[in-house]
Amino acid sequence: MQPKITLDTDVEDLAMQFPKAVGFLTKRGVRCIRCGEPVWGTLGKLLEEDGIAHPQALVDDLNAFLSEG
Repeated sequence: MQPKITLDTDVEDLAMQFPKAVGFLTKRGVRCIRCGEPVWGTLGKLLEEDGIAHPQALVDDLNAFLSEG
């Protein structure tokens, strides 16, 4: 069973464990977490800083995307 991504997931862990998530998030307006300066902290904090209006909905979509394989 694949672990569920949450708003409390560390960005660094997300990028290392689920590389496909990086492109998914970038296409939805989240800064590239592999390009440029490092991003530390949680996914929730990153989404807040990037002005994502409905962060939990985006995380739900991300989990669905990752479940599709």
